[in-house]
Amino acid sequence: MRNFLDIEAPVIDRFGGESGLEARLTKPKAAEQIQSIPNSQWLSAASRAVFQAGFSWKVVEKKWPGIENIFHGFDLSFCRYLPEEVLDDLMHQEGMIKHWTKTRSIPRNADFFWQLSNKHGSLGSYFSSWNTANYIENLKYLRRGGDRLGGKTAQVFLRRMGVDTLVFASDTIRALVREGVVDKSPSSKKDWAALQEAIETWQMQSNRSLNEISQILSLSVG
Repeated sequence: MRNFLDIEAPVIDRFGGESGLEARLTKPKAAEQIQSIPNSQWLSAASRAVFQAGFSWKVVEKKWPGIENIFHGFDLSFCRYLPEEVLDDLMHQEGMIKHWTKTRSIPRNADFFWQLSNKHGSLGSYFSSWNTANYIENLKYLRRGGDRLGGKTAQVFLRRMGVDTLVFASDTIRALVREGVVDKSPSSKKDWAALQEAIETWQMQSNRSLNEISQILSLSVG
């Protein structure tokens, strides 16, 4: 595995210097900004990422304001108690995307998020406490506790909310394979341990966020 500065150098050259690269990178929000995000926005963003997985992102984006209305702004207390017969009625309302397993994930994730909020004071407080040393364990906890919140879906959701995270885009995985970190998209305990070690090392070498490391890895391919 190379020093991250050696991975970054040709990417900087390709974009005409450090300022050119910086202009392309998105960065995480500050902890105070994440803390201030209401619980309902976390559930809305997570649900939107779930519905977009394997589906047209543009169609979901267009329909999402209507879907937010159907689910009362994704209020946790409303969503977590929805029985299946009510959920089925909501799924058949005009403007709703009719996908049962994804629709059913809304109350399940609402209940999981409600428990997290109860324990940590708010979802913003919980997610703002994430750090690199616990990154892989945090992702696994989100996958175990939530519904359909594994892999890239969770990463896309977190990135949109400003949480510092990798996103397993195809080029990012190719770069991780090229650097000898993994030989495929991480799935085994060994893969995740290797990835955790790599990101901690690369952060120490580059002083960059996981957002930036993920994007630079992707840009280094091709």
